[in-house]
Amino acid sequence: MTIGAGVLRLFRVKPQHPVGADGRMALADHLRELRARLLMVSAALVVGIVVAWFFYDPLFALLLDPYEDARVRLEAKGVRTEPVLSGVASALLLRIKVSALAAVIVTSPFWLYQIWAFIVPGLHAHEKRWTRVFTLIAGPLFISGVAVAYYVLPRGIEVLIGFTQPQLQNFVPFDTYLSFIIRMMLVFGVAFEIPVFVVMLNLAGIVRGHTLGTYRPWIVVGTFIFAAVATPSTDPFSMIMLAIPMSLLFLVSEGIARLVDRRRSGREGSYDDLPDDEASPIDGRVDAVQRSSLDEEDD
Repeated sequence: MTIGAGVLRLFRVKPQHPVGADGRMALADHLRELRARLLMVSAALVVGIVVAWFFYDPLFALLLDPYEDARVRLEAKGVRTEPVLSGVASALLLRIKVSALAAVIVTSPFWLYQIWAFIVPGLHAHEKRWTRVFTLIAGPLFISGVAVAYYVLPRGIEVLIGFTQPQLQNFVPFDTYLSFIIRMMLVFGVAFEIPVFVVMLNLAGIVRGHTLGTYRPWIVVGTFIFAAVATPSTDPFSMIMLAIPMSLLFLVSEGIARLVDRRRSGREGSYDDLPDDEASPIDGRVDAVQRSSLDEEDD
């Protein structure tokens, strides 16, 4: 019973020694919370891997479909290619990788929520209400990015293998092919999360909507550069399929940031709408006490 209680205590996220009446957390409590959330994410991934292990055959067929689609078009061009495995343990490692990939994708709403929940204590009470919105949006966005990557995979595979000369036959190690798929899906999935983290930075007061609008052209250009560099394939189709949704999602996040800034400005009476390079107005009025003290100094 004592061992079980000790294990459960490792998953505790509430502060053991709150600092102050508002429940602020000490550094040790922050570290305990980080440990607990990492353990919860690890446990969810382990469960996901175990479940995916029993669905390996349909998962394998799903991952092989983009390659098969590309191979049909390549054979029409006279390019021959075959997926192969090499090594005694390759089949076992392949099954583990496929199960792990499925677990990461399926549990993405949970581990993305854990990231957000770890940041939430640093926000104000009215900003914590965005937790539900984040929970509903972050996971589907990541899965949408993975789906877009899966859609463009056949085109990317066709372009890369298409450089093979007709006199040669391209044997593709399936573990290399799987690593290519994993990089492609994770890049698209994480890229689709960038607007969500932009909103998070805005809620934390680090980035303002006006600043995002000022640098919007450069951010869009940077998005296309990121898409060109981050996509494992070299075809422009994959780059465009990543850059355009990212740009649209950025515009949506900018609009949300401006809305949050407008509400925050109306509530706090701040000068958030002023440009960063412009000085705020100074109240030139001096009360009676200050004026009298200044007159005494002059005398």
